[in-house]
Amino acid sequence: MLDLRGVSDATDFFVIASGTSDTHVRTLAERVIEAIAHEGGRPHHVEGVAGGRWALLDFVDVVVHVFHPTLRTYYQLERLWSDAPVLEAAAVGAEPPTPPATDRPTSPARRRRSP
Repeated sequence: MLDLRGVSDATDFFVIASGTSDTHVRTLAERVIEAIAHEGGRPHHVEGVAGGRWALLDFVDVVVHVFHPTLRTYYQLERLWSDAPVLEAAAVGAEPPTPPATDRPTSPARRRRSP
């Protein structure tokens, strides 16, 4: 998980995962959607689930990417966002760390909320 607070205004966190096959990528993405729905949430935008090579699940403050291994290597999101702190899996579910200090004001307009 990449902590994008202070790095990007688009979202606060990227969760990046890999499936082992097209079916696995689809299933992982579907299970994430189901788990969030169980908690009363829903994605703002979903792409790629049916194809099984890559899925993007936009929950506004958290964007989940599930990749087939070859595409994860190709896109290298961790390298593209190398200035973002990495949160280890053990930190998931814990209180998020304090965002880094920044001179940029956070725009309330950036916070899209699903109804």
